[in-house]
Amino acid sequence: MVKAKYQDVLNLGEKLNIQNGKVEEKEGKLNVWGTAATQYEKNLLWDKIKEIGGENPSDIMADIKVADETVYARHTVKSGETLGKIAKHYYGDPMKYQKIFEANTDKLKNPDLIYPDQELVIPNL
Repeated sequence: MVKAKYQDVLNLGEKLNIQNGKVEEKEGKLNVWGTAATQYEKNLLWDKIKEIGGENPSDIMADIKVADETVYARHTVKSGETLGKIAKHYYGDPMKYQKIFEANTDKLKNPDLIYPDQELVIPNL
């Protein structure tokens, strides 16, 4: 029953390719474990859990680890994106584009010139 309630969380975990994932329903509580690639992906899972179960859900226990804690996320540039749009997506603030630029100076020479399929590091703030 509780597993069905949180099915969208489990589906998101599959979509994000959560590693070492394990799901167990016991005594009306759902226990989930796994390793997200980045903190951003872990946050996506927690946001989905809270969306379904409220701010402090009592019917789920999640132990989500992060494989790469050196970055907040990794982003593959899509056509039409700018560093400002990417910064707004991850940080909620387009003006933080400079942080993304600074973290990628090995690939980028100008913050106005990014190209589709470039993989950018989204740094922790």
